[in-house]
Amino acid sequence: MLKNFIKYIVKTGIEESIKKNELNFGEEYEINLNVETPKKHDLGDFAINISKLSKYARKSPVEIANVIKNNINIEDADVNIVGGFINFKLGKSYLKNILNEIYKEKECYIKNNQGNGKSVLLEYVSANPTGPFHIGHGRWAAFGSALANILKASNYKVHQEFYINDAGNQINNLGKSLYVRLMQIMGENIDFPYDDEFEIKNYYTGDYLINVAEKFLSQNFNTANKIKTEGLTKANIDILSDYAKKAMFDLQHKTLSNFKTYFDEYFSECSLYKSNEVENCVNYLKSKNLIYEENGALWFKTTQFGDEQDRVIKKQDGLNTYLTSDIAYHINKLKRGYDILINVWGADHHGYIPRIKAAIEAFGYNPNALEVILGQLVNLIIDGEQARMGKRSKMITLSDLIDEVGVDATRFWMLMRSCDTTLDFDVNLAKSANDDNPVFYAQYAHARACSILRHAQDIDDNNKSLQKFSKDELNSIFNDIEHYNLDILFDNEASFEPIKKLILKLEEIKSVIYNCANNRSVYQVCKYLLELGQIFHQFYNTNRVITDNRELTIVRLILVNAFIIIMNLGLNVIGVTAPQKM
Repeated sequence: MLKNFIKYIVKTGIEESIKKNELNFGEEYEINLNVETPKKHDLGDFAINISKLSKYARKSPVEIANVIKNNINIEDADVNIVGGFINFKLGKSYLKNILNEIYKEKECYIKNNQGNGKSVLLEYVSANPTGPFHIGHGRWAAFGSALANILKASNYKVHQEFYINDAGNQINNLGKSLYVRLMQIMGENIDFPYDDEFEIKNYYTGDYLINVAEKFLSQNFNTANKIKTEGLTKANIDILSDYAKKAMFDLQHKTLSNFKTYFDEYFSECSLYKSNEVENCVNYLKSKNLIYEENGALWFKTTQFGDEQDRVIKKQDGLNTYLTSDIAYHINKLKRGYDILINVWGADHHGYIPRIKAAIEAFGYNPNALEVILGQLVNLIIDGEQARMGKRSKMITLSDLIDEVGVDATRFWMLMRSCDTTLDFDVNLAKSANDDNPVFYAQYAHARACSILRHAQDIDDNNKSLQKFSKDELNSIFNDIEHYNLDILFDNEASFEPIKKLILKLEEIKSVIYNCANNRSVYQVCKYLLELGQIFHQFYNTNRVITDNRELTIVRLILVNAFIIIMNLGLNVIGVTAPQKM
């Protein structure tokens, strides 16, 4: 990465200045260098502010910068000082190296060794199998799957997992709700207790269960009639709950597949009970004197591990709380040997973090192995107004949104803001085919570049002034660009800066991927792709690619194809297609 190279050059210059006693920072000093892009392009391509070093030495930032500059050893680059900034303007050798490396590495160009092979269990979306996904689930599906790609590119071994919350009372409520829908389609005069504000919360009243009831009746006609005769017994609730749970999971799984989100494992909460892992965890905590009884409930002494209050893990009625199985699940993860656990949760789970970390520490593991990414909500904007979305009855589902605007637009929009900020998803704009729509803008840049390559093959034979290439010729050029004189790209002074700006932007994807992996973020990739698209459009509008000069045309086609390679990599890493035509 060029930014790392510039940082290394300056750091080496600092060390050489200290060695020569030209700088004296005392015994304790900290070198924290940050490489920036100057706002004024004529100052340079990269800049490092060393002003903070002045507090360690009796010199002004300008004096320190000049001392360091004199001890910097760099070829084919101009180095200048402005205030406390050391600015670097790189020569064409760096630009040629970037193009050569892009063609040499291709899909491996964005790879780095940040993770050093560490194993990561990335858990996201995890939901109750009680209904279709809402649009908030879509944000976590897009984010988690894109983050997995970014981590893999940074040499983390990533295991993607969906935790199915298929235990607890909500599954019984799902069975009761299916019973109502089943009886309705069988002609019974029955409805949900809408007039009971407390009781209605124990039902799922969405229309989606009507289809489930119809399928149950068609597939289990005799059982349905038996249930109609016997009523809502526990055995019948179990039958309906199991059927509805599977139907909802199948629906969720289909939606995830359509949304290009694939998990290595779907982990069932019920399995923790069947394997006695939940009870074993409770018994372990008891053996460590970390459980006490109060008012008929069992409490976990989480305050001993930094939590603000102790937590109930078994209620007065003898039923476990959500926390109990969650503790067992996270201990199960750690026992599987993962180095890092990353959970993607909604912002309303903020208070849950110290509880799980307390449990991890209580079991003798490092609580810092758990990283929790908290995400904010999604506001759906339709015709300029925020749509109201019910939780249990009428709702706009993720599938509805995908059907309306498409997978690519949904994923890109879900990813283009930091997940710790609320996202306003403008449906009308996401559907539009103009430059105001971010995903269209990014994809169109790629399609435009592809059209240039097609045009190079489709030039009318009667137009002798323009160079024409066959598909095989282009492939031959792109497979062996070292045989062509890339210096020609930079011969024209008027076009040099736009071309240089584009090539440096192509290289920037390396640091973007590295930083996203390090920060566990994704939105910077979207930001980068939009900036890259803008710079390519600027290049295209000021530089004719296919000319009457064959050598110049070849090297400009090489540049266009390098853009295609990088744009393709960036879109692919966030799960968005790179269309060749639009």
